[in-house]
Amino acid sequence: MPALTVKNIPDDLYTQLKEAAQAHRRSLNSEILYCVEKTIGTHKIDVTEHLAVARALREKTAAHPLSDYEIDVAKREGRA
Repeated sequence: MPALTVKNIPDDLYTQLKEAAQAHRRSLNSEILYCVEKTIGTHKIDVTEHLAVARALREKTAAHPLSDYEIDVAKREGRA
């Protein structure tokens, strides 16, 4: 299995990784691997589940349609 050396880790990041490893009862190496896998690992998407969520959201919002104009106004107000 390949090995990797990481250099120049900022002190605060190192501290956070150590604390997370302790909290999760993992070695520092295992915690780093977990973080990397979680961040860039492949995520299988359940298409059926996502479609069901999208359909449920559509049903909830069907009685409250918004025009493009109303959305633009809300965006502008939020930025003020």
